[in-house]
Amino acid sequence: MSYISGARSVPDEQVRIASTKMEGIGPKKAIQVRYRLGISGNIKIKELTKYQIDKMEQMIGQDHVVHWELKRGERADIERLISISRYRGIRHQDGSPLRGQRTHTNARTCRKQIRK
Repeated sequence: MSYISGARSVPDEQVRIASTKMEGIGPKKAIQVRYRLGISGNIKIKELTKYQIDKMEQMIGQDHVVHWELKRGERADIERLISISRYRGIRHQDGSPLRGQRTHTNARTCRKQIRK
């Protein structure tokens, strides 16, 4: 089992499917990366060489925002909303639903402190 850009990859999966397991890489970006590396469509992770894996990590790290950078950016956006006292920021702070969902009977997972 190998790790590519912080995501665990299963050796028996195809490269295009395994690369979508990384946060920030979807199906379209996975196909683009595979095409730029010159890897065929049906090759599996266990058939890749160490050089190809390193090249893939390097290419993804340069061109795409993935894993920790993505999470750091999301957290910074939430902190900005909280600091300027936006409605969404206050809802984040309270742990309430953000997008207009009902809270009277639902939203138990958001409102963790209200358990009976």
